[in-house]
Amino acid sequence: MSDESDFIPYEVAMQIIGNVVEEEHLHEVNTRILTVYDKEGAELCWYNAEEVLREAKPEKPKDPESVKSACVEVIMNQIPKWALQDLLRRKERQENSSSPNCDGKCAD
Repeated sequence: MSDESDFIPYEVAMQIIGNVVEEEHLHEVNTRILTVYDKEGAELCWYNAEEVLREAKPEKPKDPESVKSACVEVIMNQIPKWALQDLLRRKERQENSSSPNCDGKCAD
């Protein structure tokens, strides 16, 4: 992937990640992705499921829950900084647009 400095700390990822869901890639047939959502259900980023699976080290390789848990661990250690920055910008826009002085014109 990338240099470790391009990832947020695991502890930060634990605070913002709400769910990791396996899904079909929208544009590539027979390709599965793992989509990462924040605690409010907004998409943060996604990973190629096969690539993550190759990195995962499940305790019980034949147990689907163990495999899923190992994949989530890989992802939690590789959340890109840009995903956190996007989340913070989105939160800021939401706060600005809900400001009493905004009149719905303060987004961005």
